[in-house]
Amino acid sequence: MINANDRRIPRAVRMGLPIAREVVESIAVQNEVCIRPVPLRRIDTHTGASEIIDVPCGATLEAKCPSCAKRNRHLRVAQCREGWHLTEEPAITPGPADDYQTHLIEQRADFQAARDQAARDGHDTADIDLAIVELDEEINAAGVRGNVIGSPVTKRARSTRRRQDAPDLPKRTMARTTLGRVFRSPHGKVFRPSMFLTLTLPSYGKVKDGVPVDPDRYDYTAAARDALHFSKLVDRFVQNLRRVAGFDVQYFATVEPQKRLAPHLHMAIRGTLPRAELRQIVAATYHQVWWPPLDTVRFEASHLPVWEDGAGYLDPDTGEVLPTWDEALDQLDRDPDAEPVHVVRFGQQLDLQGVLAGTKDADQCIRYLSKYLTKSLGRIPDPDHEGQRRHAERLGEAVRLEPCSASCANWLRYGVQPKNAKPGMTPGRCTAKAHRPEHLGYAGRRVLVSRKWSNKTLTEHKQDRRTWAMQALGIPEDPADPHRYTWRPIPNGDANLPPISVRLLRAVHERQRWRNHMTELQTRADDQDPSATQGMAA
Repeated sequence: MINANDRRIPRAVRMGLPIAREVVESIAVQNEVCIRPVPLRRIDTHTGASEIIDVPCGATLEAKCPSCAKRNRHLRVAQCREGWHLTEEPAITPGPADDYQTHLIEQRADFQAARDQAARDGHDTADIDLAIVELDEEINAAGVRGNVIGSPVTKRARSTRRRQDAPDLPKRTMARTTLGRVFRSPHGKVFRPSMFLTLTLPSYGKVKDGVPVDPDRYDYTAAARDALHFSKLVDRFVQNLRRVAGFDVQYFATVEPQKRLAPHLHMAIRGTLPRAELRQIVAATYHQVWWPPLDTVRFEASHLPVWEDGAGYLDPDTGEVLPTWDEALDQLDRDPDAEPVHVVRFGQQLDLQGVLAGTKDADQCIRYLSKYLTKSLGRIPDPDHEGQRRHAERLGEAVRLEPCSASCANWLRYGVQPKNAKPGMTPGRCTAKAHRPEHLGYAGRRVLVSRKWSNKTLTEHKQDRRTWAMQALGIPEDPADPHRYTWRPIPNGDANLPPISVRLLRAVHERQRWRNHMTELQTRADDQDPSATQGMAA
């Protein structure tokens, strides 16, 4: 047996031995244990006892935590399967607000009262308005839909007249159903087909094996802008789809990377439409980006605007204050000949197939929907391929310099102060999600699920799995007081926190014990009734 710490072993041999931490992580992944657990201290308010609980990190990307990513993928597969071919209308009744949601609503009311008082006193309300917008986002993130009192910031109105280069869409009277049409055969058999749809972005240049044939002529700017606004295009498509379908279309969609690193959409749709109509909807769907012009770069990295307190960003040569975001939009509104800075459309490629419940095609489509959910959008198909690596670098550079939102620092390159500008903003260093290499411009959600898809939230799907496991193990659900425990984060360097390797090994042991118990229960059930364990095996 080789002792890695034995100094008599040649250094070259020692360097080739496995690292203990990596071995532990590998074993944890094999046993589907989270390798980045978040330690929290749970305090029992009744007894005062406390213990350290490792909470799974909940990562959705395999590169961060394979175990959590796999678990989330299985949840999405279950969610997709349960909602795709419903035969009864989902009945969703809003539940009562919890304590945290109630606290946020009360805080929102206090903020609104403070803003009203500041307005009556003639004071500037910009800071309060920004705080209200941030609080509204926090309220929505906590699970409350809609606006509480209404945002103090009004949206700019844009013409809703359709573009002349886009076909018009028919409009049907909406029916109060989510199930779609039913077909009956001459023999009385009932069919309720659904659809599986794939939509892509247009071409930016000829590619081979995901690599541009001529990189210098490949339109990286258009590719970056399409990726940045792809989520808005998908939202517009869903609006048009429901308008033409005439019923409340429900969908489960995933955004995945093509080999050329452009995002594209796979969508499971409950119900069906004629293929000709669906092609018409795709051709008529577009999203216009009404932003200040992006055709002229005024400032480069070596010559950037400077910040001055009380004024904002100035031209380094003339000292002129750059127009604010609102002033730039005001100027755009006053120009009768203004055009959108970018228009996003789908490409001509369209793949559509009808799917029936319980068929092999349905199972294959569900696997296809979730195939790449644990992979990043910036994943290079072949990291050793020089052309693919350089293509990813050039696309990443284009995304890095494009504005991702109104508050992006890249607006300084074009002589416009970003919305809510602050000192220290540097073009090309925006920290927003869209600019990260693993996203390559797409900052939206990877999974898009309509509200009436499965009649359950993802949290409820998680609870279903937990309930099933508890019942299979014979462990009764604990209807304990939800306010009995308080949770506190554990700071780094806490002397009572065991090393991560120790915590992972404990979790692996517990997982193996749980799995052995499940296997034993399944074996007993198979001996009594083989059909009773089909759900357990799945």
